[in-house]
This record gives sequence, C-alpha cells and structure tokens, in this order.
Amino acid sequence: MTSELGDFLPAPNQGAHPEVYEIENNALDRSGVLFARLRSLAPWDGRVLLDLGCGTGFWLPKYLTEQGTVIGVEPDLNLLPAARERSPKVQVLHGSAEHLPLLDASVDVVHARFAYFFPSPNYDCAAGLREVLRVLRPGGSLLVIDNDHQHGQFATLLRQSIWASTQGEDDYIQRWWAAQGAQRHEVMSSWNFDSTKDLAQVLHLEFPAELAQGWISQHPDSTELSYGYVLYHVRKSQLS
Repeated sequence: MTSELGDFLPAPNQGAHPEVYEIENNALDRSGVLFARLRSLAPWDGRVLLDLGCGTGFWLPKYLTEQGTVIGVEPDLNLLPAARERSPKVQVLHGSAEHLPLLDASVDVVHARFAYFFPSPNYDCAAGLREVLRVLRPGGSLLVIDNDHQHGQFATLLRQSIWASTQGEDDYIQRWWAAQGAQRHEVMSSWNFDSTKDLAQVLHLEFPAELAQGWISQHPDSTELSYGYVLYHVRKSQLS
C-alpha cells in the first residue's frame, strides 16, 4: 500500500523493518528518565495527547491515563494496522504533520518522536508546525523528541554515519527551533537490550554495516549504550 499524502516519505528503519524497530523501542529509556521529563514539561493526565507519526503504535498505550485521551496519527498505511491493534482505548488516524485530520484547538499536547521535524537548509518544517499549532488549544504544547548529536555513545555513532545527514546539522536545527520560540532541553538516557544479538540487529538497522560492526567489535559483550535526547518545546500562546 502507498499513502496519498504528498509530503510523506516512508521511514527507512520502522517502515522497512518494523520487527527490528520493535526491539529498538523496547530498549529505549528503560529507566524512564525521558518519559518523566516529557511528563514534567507538559503533563497530559486528563488531557488530549496526540502522538504524531506514531508508527506501529508502540508508545500509544504508555500515554494512557485514567482521565486522558490518546490519539495516534500515522502517514504510512502499512503501519496503521499494527498501531490500531495496540489498544482499543486509542484512536489511530491516517494523516501527517502537514495534514492532521483533527479539528482546530482540539489537542492539549503533541509529541513528535523522530518524525517530520528535521529542519535543514533544504527542508523547511514550517508547514507542519503551523498545522500542529492549528490543532493545539491555547496554552498547549508541542514536544519534539530528537537525537542529541553531541552527548552519549549514540551521538558518536550519529556523527560518523553518512545516513544521519538527512537529520540535518545540529547547529542549524538549534537555530531553527530557537527562531520558532522553542525551549531546548537535554536528557541523557540509554539503550538497554535483552541480548547482544538484539543490540546488533538494531545497530545494523540504524547505521551502515561497517560502522555498526566496528562498534560491536569494540564492545563485544555490551547490551547497552548511552543515548542522549534533545527535546524542543513549543507552547501555543494562551491568546491564540
């Protein structure tokens, strides 16, 4: 299946190998430090949270609270069935950052995890940001979860990877978000895998083979590596 959304580019990791990406998701932030920071910056208990670019929906059940509402939006038609099977309490819709199938001012918190917001001189994210601000209620928050390109073992691999060039240059990304009025937050967490085999599969998914194998050869018994995140927090004006 293909999407009719003109702005959609399939993710080379999750879209092509969802079973390995599931292993990666399971390894992310087992300490909960990232999740705790997200919750402290923009609490969603009793509110409406949108997971933008939810993929196969791994994180959707984690957002559920007793009083809140969780919505997933995903452009890849091939990933929608898995996302819709995650929980009967979550609504999953077909859409994208530039085409959100939601009413104006209908959402309190939007999370975008490694999805759409990769600003670069050749790629302007402004249209998606305008659309997110349209669906946010006054005082609502967009939290973009991105990779830290400077701190942690994962960042070291990113800087060596030719594949990471599509994620933009760190200095440009910071300047772009600052121009949008975003607050920047750093969070150091980790990948923790159940086995060296799982770690190897994910490294080969995310990085060129030579780079991945080089790290594995230097850390043959490791099942974890340090992983830094950068959060960009945009608040919609109370007066909007």
